[in-house]
Amino acid sequence: MSVSTAAADQSVCTPLPVLGRDVTVPLVTGGEVAYAALDYAASAPALQRVWDDVAAYAPYYGSVHRGAGYLSQLSTDLFENARRTVAEFLGCRPADQVIFTRSTTDSLNLLARAVPAGCQVFVFETEHHASLLPWQDARVTYLDAPRTPRQAVETLERALAGRDPYGPALVCVTGASNVTGELWPVRELAAAAHAHGARIVLDAAQLAPHHPVSVTDLDVDWVVFSGHKLYAPFGSGVLAGRADWLQAAEPYLAGGGASRKVTRREDGGVAVEWHETAARHEAGSPNVIGAYAIASACKALTEAGWDTLVAREQHLVRTVREGLAEVPGVRVLSLFGDDAPRVGVISFVVEGWNSSHFAAALSAEYGIGVRDGLFCAHPLVRTLLGSDPETQGECGAPEAAPGEKSLNAIRVSFGAGTPDEHVERFVDAVRELVADGAKWQYRTEDGRCVPAV
Repeated sequence: MSVSTAAADQSVCTPLPVLGRDVTVPLVTGGEVAYAALDYAASAPALQRVWDDVAAYAPYYGSVHRGAGYLSQLSTDLFENARRTVAEFLGCRPADQVIFTRSTTDSLNLLARAVPAGCQVFVFETEHHASLLPWQDARVTYLDAPRTPRQAVETLERALAGRDPYGPALVCVTGASNVTGELWPVRELAAAAHAHGARIVLDAAQLAPHHPVSVTDLDVDWVVFSGHKLYAPFGSGVLAGRADWLQAAEPYLAGGGASRKVTRREDGGVAVEWHETAARHEAGSPNVIGAYAIASACKALTEAGWDTLVAREQHLVRTVREGLAEVPGVRVLSLFGDDAPRVGVISFVVEGWNSSHFAAALSAEYGIGVRDGLFCAHPLVRTLLGSDPETQGECGAPEAAPGEKSLNAIRVSFGAGTPDEHVERFVDAVRELVADGAKWQYRTEDGRCVPAV
């Protein structure tokens, strides 16, 4: 092996420092073990860099906008600089707006409030509920689950060809599935949408933490994501993209910050002039620390280098997929097939196991945190499992006892902070549980399997 190759391999094997990497948890079988956090798709651990930046700023925290004091001015500058950092991270166009929200779900609900009257929205049934459900006030067309990326584009093209050519239209699509991790053909879907006079919003909640996202290169109209999946806690999110629909819409929340001028009318009411900037949809005191945390994470990921981050994650993906392929009775869920490119999100079922039971055993006996359930993507998981909706419990809580047939799936997810040892321990634990069964007794409590004692 050459020196350059060895150096490259070493960089691929180095995770970014995250909080919680030294946490140990007790096992029901006795003793403690270093916790393997493999539920990044739900919430990724905070990068140490993000935590340090926030801690350094915390003593200087102050109210933003209009404050005369030094800390207020400093916080305002930091908040607006965070907006510019996010715009750069997303490759936004000069006229695009960056709005800070609470989450991906909040961002999409904001956009849903801003779509013009009569807008027709096209959504694949494979979307996360955050993308599937906010469009209740629009005319929604739900598209069947495609089985190839090409089929996804063709399905959308057929649906758009039959729409009202004179009315507004919006396509909502994920960048990477929160169930299978598979990458969707975003650039091709955007081209199809624009060819038929429609706009497109990209749900990048599962894409942005794993892969570079450029509004300009992908040619999408809006992009949304959550800070807590991008190694930045504190309940923050982003909606970035075209300003016109957002400027024309009533503010998402009415209140201070969104209003530019408020006067009394002769009839006793009030007249309001709303901002046309991002502030129009950011009423109230903003989550300054959340915005700053997102900006810090954006800088950290950019400085680490996407080529290195992606290469390292693909190494982990191969480790997990190849390991699971060797375990009898394990079926990895996929829409597009084994060769489809994907991020570090993998869902599977184990023959003869209730998924809640399997996940509980991974946690209680091995100190490995994964997720089981329908992952807030009920139609997609049911399609992949071929299950009857009437037999399903709530998201993540099947009404089934240990040992019964699985009604949902198990998801393992990882990213820039995951050590090789964690995914290797996970594969070994799956192999051991399938071969030898659980060492402990479990019972069903509130629809979930938990250790009996």
